[in-house]
Amino acid sequence: MGEFLHKHRNELGLAAAIVFVTAVTAVFSDAYHSGEGRIEVARIIFRDTAMLGIFALGAAIVIIAGGIDLSSGSLIAFSGTVFFGMLILLAPDDPTTRWAGDPERHFPDTENLSLWIPAAALLVTLGVAFLVGSFHAWLITVIELPPFVATLASLVGLRSLARLLIQDVTAIEYGQRQSTITINDELLTSISREGWWVSCVVWVVLSAALWLLLSRTVVGRHLYAMGGNEEAARLSGIRTDRLKWLAYCISSMTAALAGILYACYIGTTSPATDGMGYELNAIAAAVVGGCSLAGGIGTIAGVMLGAMFLRVVIDSVAKLFRSQPDLFEGVVVGMLVVLAVAFNSLRGRGGLKKQFFPGTLGLLNVLILSGLAGVMTSVTSQDDKLRYGLLVGLSTLVILGGKAVAERIASRRGEAA
Repeated sequence: MGEFLHKHRNELGLAAAIVFVTAVTAVFSDAYHSGEGRIEVARIIFRDTAMLGIFALGAAIVIIAGGIDLSSGSLIAFSGTVFFGMLILLAPDDPTTRWAGDPERHFPDTENLSLWIPAAALLVTLGVAFLVGSFHAWLITVIELPPFVATLASLVGLRSLARLLIQDVTAIEYGQRQSTITINDELLTSISREGWWVSCVVWVVLSAALWLLLSRTVVGRHLYAMGGNEEAARLSGIRTDRLKWLAYCISSMTAALAGILYACYIGTTSPATDGMGYELNAIAAAVVGGCSLAGGIGTIAGVMLGAMFLRVVIDSVAKLFRSQPDLFEGVVVGMLVVLAVAFNSLRGRGGLKKQFFPGTLGLLNVLILSGLAGVMTSVTSQDDKLRYGLLVGLSTLVILGGKAVAERIASRRGEAA
């Protein structure tokens, strides 16, 4: 039992954190105070968790393999554009409509699409994502670009390409350049309502498949080995280039799948705004779930719980900060990433025995962290912003200052001994 608890302490800790945050939110939010409200909140959380979890799984595979993928947010926007673009290109004409400049041309009918049309669009979109992942692998393994640079280029380029592509497609089908495409097919858009469970099923199936890959196959063991020490893995005969190709293709294709689901959920694709900043959420879910940015560490169960914890926290922010909660979301996600990375790093380096505030730099950061705590308290408070900010800032200064002094005393005693 003790061995099980030690082995799965990260997953168990996340599960406890999810329960705690949910309980606190339920106390203060009216949304939890009725049976119907709780059911609706659960549906929204599970649906949004599945949406995030799908492309977080791909990001986690790359991180475990020792890389990083910054392109998932832009790839979500690009994939939604490709998918909806294919739908209107393949959709039959609606004879009841006419182009303003050409009465002989009709708009596409997107209300009752034959099943083969979204199926073909899905295959094309996933195929394009496979090519994007292959391009990333080529840049990293052959051109020898750092993964950060290779995927940063896609972060910038794919969104711009999607914005250009959507204008050409709409010019062909609607006779005018547009920045969005809207689909009215009831089956596709139903995942935002009664079909909320579709994304959950996709997430669970994909998680099971990737768990089998990592835990029950030689390829999975090789991915961990490469992430832990790429040079040693290469010298032992592991074909690291092919493993990177696999990892980046999985990441791209999971992001594409999420992009398709997001587009169907909204009913409209807008590459200028879709998936904006989602790459941070994917990395955050993976890191909070226990993946090490150094590579070689992480589990699928941890990533799933990390995605759920992140969504529960974001939902809690939305319910507890009713005035412009989106302003606080980025701050919360950023803090979670820093805390998760710091926790994973300290877990293997002496934990609390480490000196956190050595020298002049340490003292300076005591002031920085105290000021940050005060500012965060001030901007998140509804009333008496200045008073609460000063109170928390000074309290943090006393606590961290005491920690710095204690570290110096302990260090001097160690030197004297």
